Amino acid sequence: MPELPEVETTLRGVSPYLVGRVVREVIVRDKRLRWPVPDTIYELEGTRITAGARRGKYLLFTSTKGTLLLHLGMSGSLRVSDPATPWKKHDHVALTTDQGKQLRLHDPRRFGAALWIEGDPALHPLLCDLGPEPLSDAFSAEALHHECQGRTAPIKAVIMDSHTVVGVGNIYACEALFMAGIHPNKAAGKVTKPRLAKLVATIKEVLAASIEMGGTTLRDFVNEKGEPGYFKQTLRVYDREDEPCRACGAKVKRVVMSNRSTFFCPKCQK
Repeated sequence: MPELPEVETTLRGVSPYLVGRVVREVIVRDKRLRWPVPDTIYELEGTRITAGARRGKYLLFTSTKGTLLLHLGMSGSLRVSDPATPWKKHDHVALTTDQGKQLRLHDPRRFGAALWIEGDPALHPLLCDLGPEPLSDAFSAEALHHECQGRTAPIKAVIMDSHTVVGVGNIYACEALFMAGIHPNKAAGKVTKPRLAKLVATIKEVLAASIEMGGTTLRDFVNEKGEPGYFKQTLRVYDREDEPCRACGAKVKRVVMSNRSTFFCPKCQK
């Protein structure tokens, strides 16, 4: 699944082709995404996109009439194409701009979304209860300590909860916990504030580094040009079961937590 760095990479890639441009045509080839694509999406036609933003894993493109909300789902991608380029089987929604470019939402599993929001996007049900952005000042040691107090849930589950902080998916949770030296199954309420401060710092570090490298390609993710990200080459524990830990040489272990593969070093993480 595309995680926050992949979504941020996508935003940065497509924004120059969309922000400031007038949408000449909206094409919906298949409405059957996670939620049906609403007919109101055609309100975009003839309007200018004034801004692009990311909230968690949602992409928001604001126009003079409303906001287009996009989500890449499990395996989706946004690609900039020439309108004459042959359509791929799973290209479901497209925007053609006055620049002569076409932005296409490609989503083989159809778990993504293309929705139209009128009014303040922050009040939309998908966005209003989200926690702070991980790279913002609002996500701090104090904020995470507050969320963890008295919690018996594993620390990995807490940092992957979008009410605690948005966008810390499985890959980056594993990597940040390793860098902070914290066992993923440790009860959140038992992690000391200094260790939580270290975890906040490593979450910011690992996400920022992945964004710089264009995201992590494990199976499906490509950027707006169809190119893979390169952060996978630097992964310390994720998807490295039984390989030597890059810090101590012990074998990386894998366990299943909340139906997700979790990778950690049993020696480095306590």
